[in-house]
Amino acid sequence: MNLVSAVSWEEWWTYDGISGPAFWGLINPEWSLCNKGRRQSPVNLEPQRLLFDPNLRQLHIDKHRISGLIANTGHSVIFTAGNDTVANYDGMQTPVNITGGPFSYRYRFHEIHIHYGLHDQFGSEHSVDGYTFPAEIQIFGYNSQLYNNFSDALNRAQGIVGVSILLQLGDLSNAELRMLTDQLERIRYGGDEAFVKRLSIRGLLPDTDHYMTYDGSTTAPACHETVTWVVLNKPIYITKQQLYALRRLMQGSPDHPKAPLGNNYRPPQPLLHRPIRTNIDFKTPKINGKSACPTMYREVYYKATSWKQH
Repeated sequence: MNLVSAVSWEEWWTYDGISGPAFWGLINPEWSLCNKGRRQSPVNLEPQRLLFDPNLRQLHIDKHRISGLIANTGHSVIFTAGNDTVANYDGMQTPVNITGGPFSYRYRFHEIHIHYGLHDQFGSEHSVDGYTFPAEIQIFGYNSQLYNNFSDALNRAQGIVGVSILLQLGDLSNAELRMLTDQLERIRYGGDEAFVKRLSIRGLLPDTDHYMTYDGSTTAPACHETVTWVVLNKPIYITKQQLYALRRLMQGSPDHPKAPLGNNYRPPQPLLHRPIRTNIDFKTPKINGKSACPTMYREVYYKATSWKQH
């Protein structure tokens, strides 16, 4: 596919109407997985269907900070790790690696996507027990032991890792998230970008070692089924002001702003026969000497009483 057609195809999809998610697989034959794939993302995570896997390890993301560009792509807000060619960039930087968890390989951090709604009731791509959050951050890395770069890994086996952090409305935001949202005024329109200096990817993570994991896909065309997803079992917080700043972003240019960028989420896809594994050990309690059915509700953070907004 030459660059010209790649660029025009990029503009041909949206999150609503006749170029929205239900039609992605029909618009372009190279995106047929979006409609026909059997391992598509996002999914709804049902606590009662999780499988405890004792072999799952703790997820590890390098602590050091990384600089790069935050951009309004017209589809999403994306922070991409810089290299030595980024404008006003101060020299080479050490890549941030993602290891442990369900992964057999080392993955190199590449970019962060922010999905959000124009209302508080929806915005996240992944949902838990049918409940959606106002926003979701997705941290993507590529398998740097097998592949040369992100685009090379996108359509290859075990190519990509996606770490999903669900965002809940709160009074005090995560400090690293603030570093990203502080730049939103500078990326108001599609195509705008701004420099972000010394962001800690590790610092975005909530305070938990528990997660759920499943095999899925990228959540925008071409919906490549090469992503191992890790959904962390606790949200981080985003303030009303930060959501307001996100909701002011537009898809188009100042002359033709088109529509707001928000509601940039793909609806949940069928799980089909995929297992969702977790490192949350819901040990079987004994009642009168007999084992009762295992329950997640003692350990899982996302349970009706603690996370639904009252």
